[in-house]
Amino acid sequence: MKFSINLKKGSRLAWSPYRLAIKSFIIGASLLTGIQGSLQAQEVQFTRPSWYFGVAGGANFNFYRGTTQELNSGLTVPAAFTDGSGLNGVGLYAAPLIEFHRPDTRFGFMLQAGYDNRQGKFNQVLTPCNCPADLKSDLSYITVEPSLRFAPFKSDFYLFAGPRLAFNLAKSFTYKQGINPAYPEQVAGPDVTGDFSHMRDKLISMQIGAGYDIQLSSTKHHTQFVLSPFVSFQPYFGQDPRAIETWNITTVRAGLALKLGRGHKIEAPVVVEPIPEAKPEPKPEPKPEPTPAPAPVVVKPAVIGNVYTVYFAYDKWDLNNQATSDLDRLAKDMSDNQSVSVEIKSHTDSRGPESYNMKLSEKRGKAVIDYLEGKGINASRVNAHAYGETQLLNKCADGVKCTEAEHAVNRRTESIIIEK
Repeated sequence: MKFSINLKKGSRLAWSPYRLAIKSFIIGASLLTGIQGSLQAQEVQFTRPSWYFGVAGGANFNFYRGTTQELNSGLTVPAAFTDGSGLNGVGLYAAPLIEFHRPDTRFGFMLQAGYDNRQGKFNQVLTPCNCPADLKSDLSYITVEPSLRFAPFKSDFYLFAGPRLAFNLAKSFTYKQGINPAYPEQVAGPDVTGDFSHMRDKLISMQIGAGYDIQLSSTKHHTQFVLSPFVSFQPYFGQDPRAIETWNITTVRAGLALKLGRGHKIEAPVVVEPIPEAKPEPKPEPKPEPTPAPAPVVVKPAVIGNVYTVYFAYDKWDLNNQATSDLDRLAKDMSDNQSVSVEIKSHTDSRGPESYNMKLSEKRGKAVIDYLEGKGINASRVNAHAYGETQLLNKCADGVKCTEAEHAVNRRTESIIIEK
């Protein structure tokens, strides 16, 4: 028995401090998309990518909590700096990224690793001399952030969560003490700069967030671009920058990611034509008999044209109880009518690569053939065809959102009784 194969064509950057960078980022993405479009032939179709590579940039909105007073071994300020009030500083975040998630699936993986700034300014305090004092910090890290990606609706909206591993890169501070307003003739001392002591070299914390993929390229392009705005929350758990005192940091990050990936080409249809059979030599007409007997009346079996349809689970080719029951009826009808054959047509739904679906439909057809042979049906009476996702019964083509029930009607094998 042979399978005939039929294919078809088709199927984070911050606010105002970084406004110019944001505009450049978006304009660059648009230019890249335009160039890509001119390089691709419009007739070719590609799947959505599974792997993406790119860059992410954004702003860290840092909120300081806790207390710090001993800045280092050589400087303990006269008044402790305590909880900040509201936003304490905005720092830059920039990192390359890698993502993996198959089209129309819920789960995936993300990895970002890059520069992460947690700078900020404590609320002003008064020292015992009634002098105002200010403290600014400039903390920065190399951060590694693997995350689980979850798209609850199998759409472009997604959630993500995972650990954050941060390695300290900078730990400088600037301390400034003013003068007592009651003595305006005083001269303020110079700013004191230095590095915090007792800084933790490594922090382990976590983050949760959400994003939305904006498709910049159609499936006519081999290389496809995605612009993804995102926001994440990084609580203070594990974000104690020093091994002394109680200072900790909570961060809200907002930004953009520009990603690109390459889809798989959807091949043009290939039609395999059967080799025509050689015509037999014409036989000489027999001489007429004097009294020919009447030709026998040929009655075609009533089962010709009957269709026996069995259905399969997603990405499976096993036969369930209902399927074997229907195939038992088919085997009986063929055993009772030895002059008929069966044509088997196997199909899949539209999810997954087209070449994979073609192989899957072949496996479904073979499962039916093997079952019939186990019931005594000779292989010479079976003609099988694999169609993959090329003959859907509804609108559920690649990229169209459908329910599981709508996809299920396409996962079928039809067995049609025909004449030999």
